[in-house]
Amino acid sequence: MATTQGTDNANGKAQASPKQDVSKELANQKKVYKKPTQKPPSQSAIPSLVAFYAFLLANSLAAAFAPIQDCDEVFNYWEPTHYLNRGFGLQTWEYSPEFTIRSWLYIVIHAIIGKFGSLFSSRTNFEFYFIRLVLAMACAACQTKLFSVISTTFNPRMGVMFGMIMIFSPGMFHASVAYLPSSFSMYTTMMGTAAFMDWRGGLKTGTGIMWFGIGAIVGWPFSGILIAPLLGEDLALSSITGDVGEIIWRLLDGIVRSLLFLALQVAIDAFFYHKVVVVPWNIVFYNLFSGSSRGPNIFGTEPWDFYIRNLLLNFNVWFVLAMMTAPLLGLQFLLQGRSGTRQGPVRSMIFALPFYIWLFIFSLQAHKEERFMFPAYPLLAMNAAISLHTMLSYFGSADPKKLVGKIPPKLKLCLVGICVLFAIDIGVSRTVGVITAYRAPLQVYAPLHDPIYAHGEENVCLGKDWYRFPSSYFLPKGMRAKFIKSEFNGLLPGQFNEAKTGFGFFPGTWLIPPGMNDENLEDLGKLVDIEHCAFLVDSYFPGSQTKEPDYLLDTGTWEEILCSRFLDTSRTPFISRVLWIPDLDIVPEVYRRKWGYHCLLQQKSMS
Repeated sequence: MATTQGTDNANGKAQASPKQDVSKELANQKKVYKKPTQKPPSQSAIPSLVAFYAFLLANSLAAAFAPIQDCDEVFNYWEPTHYLNRGFGLQTWEYSPEFTIRSWLYIVIHAIIGKFGSLFSSRTNFEFYFIRLVLAMACAACQTKLFSVISTTFNPRMGVMFGMIMIFSPGMFHASVAYLPSSFSMYTTMMGTAAFMDWRGGLKTGTGIMWFGIGAIVGWPFSGILIAPLLGEDLALSSITGDVGEIIWRLLDGIVRSLLFLALQVAIDAFFYHKVVVVPWNIVFYNLFSGSSRGPNIFGTEPWDFYIRNLLLNFNVWFVLAMMTAPLLGLQFLLQGRSGTRQGPVRSMIFALPFYIWLFIFSLQAHKEERFMFPAYPLLAMNAAISLHTMLSYFGSADPKKLVGKIPPKLKLCLVGICVLFAIDIGVSRTVGVITAYRAPLQVYAPLHDPIYAHGEENVCLGKDWYRFPSSYFLPKGMRAKFIKSEFNGLLPGQFNEAKTGFGFFPGTWLIPPGMNDENLEDLGKLVDIEHCAFLVDSYFPGSQTKEPDYLLDTGTWEEILCSRFLDTSRTPFISRVLWIPDLDIVPEVYRRKWGYHCLLQQKSMS
C-alpha cells in the first residue's frame, strides 16, 4: 500500500525522506570511521609497495621515452630551470617583470632537483632526465596513496581497477612526468582526494584543504575548483552532526597551512622579480579579466567537444565508463537500494562529481589545451573504476532468478577479460604509436655533443619547427638556440639577460627584457639572420604544400648530420595516427604510416 512521505507505512514504521536518508548515511559513516580503537589492517588486493613499483615502472618508462607534447612545457618551465642552473635560457613574456604570471617557486623546486642530479653527470640532458625521473617517483607516490585509500575505503577491486587504468592509459603516460603546473596539481589532487576520502582516525579536512591549496598556489590556481564537492561533504556532515566548532577549526587549519605556502611563494617571487607579486591572482586575472585583445583566446580556440575527443583518445573505454558513473550509481541505488562498495551511494556520488564539474567548466572555455585536463585524470580513473565495479557487481550475480545469473561464471570471466584487455591494448597501442611517431626532437641533438661539432659558442637555429625544440638541456655548453623567420607571426621567446658583474643574482629574472608583450604580437628582435646559424633543425615532409623552405633539400648550403623519422600526419590515415601500426609489408598501404624527417643540419660555410 502506498504511503505519503512522513506518514506510517504498512509495517508501522515512518518512511524517511531522501534528506533524512542522506543525513543518516553520512552520520553513520562518520561514526564508524571517526575514532577506531586500532588502525585497521590493509585491505588492498595488492600491497601498497607492489603498487608503488608498478606505478614507478610505468612512470619511469614515460620519463625515458615520452616526447614533449606541449611547447609551453619547454619555454615556460624547462628553459627558466636551465637559466637558474646553467646561466642561460629562453625567456617568455610571462616571466617578464612587467607581467609576472609565472611563479619562480615552482621553478626553484625543480632547479634544486636538477642541480643535485648534475652531481652525477656533466651532460646537460642527464639533468633533464633526472628531473623527469624524480617527477615519476613523486607521481608514483601520489598514485599509490590514492590507490591505497580507494582500496580500503571503497573496495579492493576498485583499487586494482584504478591502478590498472592509471598504468595503461596514454593520458597518464604523458601527464605523469610532464614538467607542467597542471601535472603538479594532478599530484596534489590525488593527495587531497585521498585525505577527504579517508575517514579513519577522523575527518582530515585540514589536510585535504592544504593539498588542494598547494596545488592551486604552487601549481595551477584553477585546480582549487576540484575541492568543492569534497569540502561540501565535510561541511554538510558537520552541520548534520552539530560539530560546527570542529569544522571551523579544521577549515582554519587547512587555510593557514595553505597561506604559509602562499607566503613562501610571495617571498621567492619577490627575490627574483625584485617586487612583491601574487602570481596566482595574476594568472586568474589574465585568464578571466584581461579583455578581448589579451587573455588565452588569442592563442587559439577549439570547439566544445575538444576534450571529449581528446579524452577518448587518451583513455578510450575508461572515459566512457567515467561518464557513466553518475547514471550507474543512481540506477544501482534505485534497483538494489544500496551501493556495491563499503560507502553509500551518496558518498560515492560525491567523489564522482569533481570530474564532471571539471569537464563541464573547461568545455565551456573557448581556449582549450590537453594539459588543462591533467588535474582531473586521476578522478577520471576513479570514476571509471566505480563504474566498472558497479557493472561487475551486477554482472557477477549468481541469482538464478536473473538472466545474468544463468550465464556460466567462466563465460562471464572470459567476456570481462576480453573487454578489459581490449581497453589496455588500445591504450598501449596509442602510447607506443606516439613514442615511435614523435620522439625525433629528443634524438636529433645528440651529435652536437660530439667534439667534432661542439666548438664553443655557436647558434643552433629553429625555423618552422621552433615549437618542437626540447629545451637547451639538449645543447652542449656554449651553444645557444636562436630563431629564424618562418610563417609563424606570433611572439617568440627571447633570451634571459646574462649580465653578471654589478647586477647581483639572476639579473635575467628582474631586468625587463625588450620586445615583450601580452598580446602575442611579433617582435622581429627575437630573430637572427640565417647566415649566423652554424646548425639548423628542420623538418621535411615529402609532398608538403607549405610555403616554408625545405632546408634538407638545399644540399649546396646545408649538410645533413642526423635525420630521424617523424610522422607525416597529413598523409597518414586517422587510425594509423591514433594507434601504433607496425611498418610491415603485410599491412595494407592504405593503413601504413607515412613518414617525414626531423633533421639536424650544419651550414657548410661554417663547418
